[in-house]
Amino acid sequence: MARDETVILSRDRVRGAGSLGLADRLPGRQSLAVQIALVTTAVAACAVLLAGLVSVGQIHQAAEREARDNLAADADLIATAFGALEPGRPARNLRLTRMLRLFEQQGLNVEPIPATTEREVPVLSSAEADAVRAGQNLSGVRTVDGERVIYEARSLQDGAGVLVYQEAQVAVAPQQEARRRLLLALLAGLAGAALVGVLLARRLATPLRRAARAAYRLSAGARDVRVEPEGPAEIAGLADAMNRLSAALAVSEDRQRQFLLSVSHELRTPLTAIRGYAEAMADGVLPPAEVATSGETMLAEADRLDRLVADLLDLARLGAQDFRLDIAEVDLAALVTAAAEVWRGRCEREGVQLRLELSGVPLRVDTDPTRVRQIVDGLAENALRVTPAGAPIVLAARADGAEAVVEVRDGGPGLTADDLAVAFERSALYERYRGVRRVGTGVGLALVAGLAERLGGSAHAGPAPEGGAAFSVRLPGPAR
Repeated sequence: MARDETVILSRDRVRGAGSLGLADRLPGRQSLAVQIALVTTAVAACAVLLAGLVSVGQIHQAAEREARDNLAADADLIATAFGALEPGRPARNLRLTRMLRLFEQQGLNVEPIPATTEREVPVLSSAEADAVRAGQNLSGVRTVDGERVIYEARSLQDGAGVLVYQEAQVAVAPQQEARRRLLLALLAGLAGAALVGVLLARRLATPLRRAARAAYRLSAGARDVRVEPEGPAEIAGLADAMNRLSAALAVSEDRQRQFLLSVSHELRTPLTAIRGYAEAMADGVLPPAEVATSGETMLAEADRLDRLVADLLDLARLGAQDFRLDIAEVDLAALVTAAAEVWRGRCEREGVQLRLELSGVPLRVDTDPTRVRQIVDGLAENALRVTPAGAPIVLAARADGAEAVVEVRDGGPGLTADDLAVAFERSALYERYRGVRRVGTGVGLALVAGLAERLGGSAHAGPAPEGGAAFSVRLPGPAR
């Protein structure tokens, strides 16, 4: 009772854990939704930063190019105005004065370059000023007192010239609004990317949370669990896998229940016989003449119990990593011959003919002789159980290409195509034919298949030419 209560309490704890959040079950781990949101926001921030750096640089360069083009046009205009100056024409001179004042309000500096070198010209070096006096137009960018300055110099008549220059910062100031709008757009994009990341994280994490809750319910023993496939293909595939797992667990547990029921039935039958004879002996109601017969019956039933327990233990050990195999070079023909000698007497007592089919030459393979003999004995016992008197049982061993084949055939009632498909499944044939014909423990053929697989081979079932069933085990090829 205490053990049952412990199991119930542990299941209750697991069910209670199903109502907790994943963060509560796995403290110290960040949820997938938070990670996705952080990653998408970080990626968006990097993209915004990179785009901002590239865009601001391009805007600045474009603004400076435009400012230089405008400055060149203004310089040409001012040079034309200077060239049109005429003594005695105050109207034109006044127009130039107004033009210069307007340019000055826009941050442009206009400096005449005299024909003589009596004074230095701002921004330009002496050589550049001389080049202008010689009739050459100049344009460029220069740093003056720590400030970038763009300039245009135009040559005039009589060796004079005019210089127009402007601080680059002032020239590109009109583009500040464009940069501000760009920054706002980038920030808006970052906020939108963060929002999309949060929504994406929710979309991806929600079905995963449901799948996790379903897994916890499965671990708690629930088998009616179903997860609705949703989201991307991979997550929908996870939901489908969970549904398949739930169905497979339900089928597996049902088979286990059926297997336990069949095993309990098999255990109860010999135990009932042993108990009955033992009680009769204890009560002294068994006639002395029947004591020997009763003892033989009890011994036979005890042997049956021993075989059942041994088969169950071997079947359980097949799944263990420490299942022992002693590989050696074995002559399968000699092994099958030795098995036939043992089974010949039992077959004669049942009125069954035992035949041996061998190739006449040694059939050497590298395998575990004890396990192969266990396979042969299991198949022979299965055949003898269903073969009627007068019908044959055949033990055979042969080489088939790169494989060695050990085969047991019988003249019994045989198996249908549906039977052959599930012949090596535990208790499958037992459940079909219990009460119809003689059956074993339900684990013999499953044990044969498991042993064959552990030996690197495979087990097969099919019809026999003798009219019954043929069971064969293929093992890795003959030793060279």
